[in-house]
Amino acid sequence: MAKTETGRQSVDTRSIRTISSSHMDDESSLGSDSEINGFTTERPTDKYGFIGGAQQCSEHSAQDVPPEVLRQREVKWLDMLNHWDKWMIKRFDKVRLRCQKGIPPALRGRAWLYLSGGKVKKEQNQGKFQELDSQPGEPKWLDVIEKDLHRQFPFHEMFVSRGGHGQQDLFRVLKAYTLYRPEEGYCQAQAPIAAVLLMHMPAEDAFWGLVQICEKYLPGYYSPGLEAIQLDGEILFALLRRVSPLAFRHLEKHKIDPILYMTEWFMCAFSRTLPWASVLRVWDMFLCDGVKIIFRVGLVLLKCMLGTREKLKACQGQYETMELLRAIEPRYMQEGYLVREILEVPVTARDVEREHHTQVKRWRKNRGELNFKPPPRMHGARLIMLADPPRRQDLQQNPTIVLEVPPPTSQKKGKEEKKSRKSMKNETDTPHQQQAPPTDLPPAKESPLQQSTQSLSSTEQDTYL
Repeated sequence: MAKTETGRQSVDTRSIRTISSSHMDDESSLGSDSEINGFTTERPTDKYGFIGGAQQCSEHSAQDVPPEVLRQREVKWLDMLNHWDKWMIKRFDKVRLRCQKGIPPALRGRAWLYLSGGKVKKEQNQGKFQELDSQPGEPKWLDVIEKDLHRQFPFHEMFVSRGGHGQQDLFRVLKAYTLYRPEEGYCQAQAPIAAVLLMHMPAEDAFWGLVQICEKYLPGYYSPGLEAIQLDGEILFALLRRVSPLAFRHLEKHKIDPILYMTEWFMCAFSRTLPWASVLRVWDMFLCDGVKIIFRVGLVLLKCMLGTREKLKACQGQYETMELLRAIEPRYMQEGYLVREILEVPVTARDVEREHHTQVKRWRKNRGELNFKPPPRMHGARLIMLADPPRRQDLQQNPTIVLEVPPPTSQKKGKEEKKSRKSMKNETDTPHQQQAPPTDLPPAKESPLQQSTQSLSSTEQDTYL
């Protein structure tokens, strides 16, 4: 199974598609039938929806933004979303800065959909998700997807129940993708990506978000053979040489292939590795600036864990090194610290592309042509939008709160109202006469919300903000 290339231990690509499946299964054993079915509501749920703080959430791992600052940020983001094309073309640096500060939780799902281009894709493919959702799907993929449902964030309130609405929506999204891209099918690492999206948006939006991540941000990651993730492993290793020579030499000395430690990091976009507050901040920046953010996070973790001689004393061999990388110290994953370190890593999209070309040449020299040629990678939201310019109606925000409009009043009521108006007119004509107030008062005017059926109506029957 194993083979040696350029002096380092490599891994047979045939088994990689399970994305360290044994490791994921071990972590996911918490979601077994007995534990899920016997769940009690006594355990507290954190602000992210995790029961008992199961996603490494602690008071020190998250930064609380003062309410007044949050309100200000929400107003700014609402303005950006209302004029999205102008902000992306003329003031993208400001959009990037606001993503680095953190998207307000109430608007995160909507912002992610706009950043990824999922909103435009959805508007340009009206009814496509419903069409895919109504199809039965390929049995071989359905069986695998069903087995993976309970493994995705089993202690999140949305996915805690077998057959609950969260797992049902996750199944629908993943099944729809296998029908949308039958040549790719389903890869286990797509499930946590889809689950994170579903925590912030309805199923249809999550589907188009998943499509954009798989096709624009991480093309080829989930394809048979997973050649793209192997190439990115080599790119990460080459960039590490510049960022942390000490960590690079240590991994090279012990012949540790990048695929052994970075597969889950990259394929799941760190959603299974970091505390949840840090996951959300990383995704805010990732969907804005592209895959360079994922590379930066990987480089920060490697540098923190293997970048000093004191650290290396504790890992004298391959086994000890791998154990160290599987147990990243919490202080290095803390939201504030991690974001600061990410922003200081001197790696740009151009660096990633340059190294990508180098690694593709090396691949062809050693292994021949790539079996799967994914579409070119888009480095961030601005390039995605420029590559496929949206129409004005594609960016229009659809209200998601639906109010029932009261039925029209009967003719009898209309006559009484007319009579009432007539009596009021008589009163105004004779202002000096003292008259008793009319017994039949006209009904109160409808509020602006009741009058406007257009501004608050939507085809989406949900309450996501």
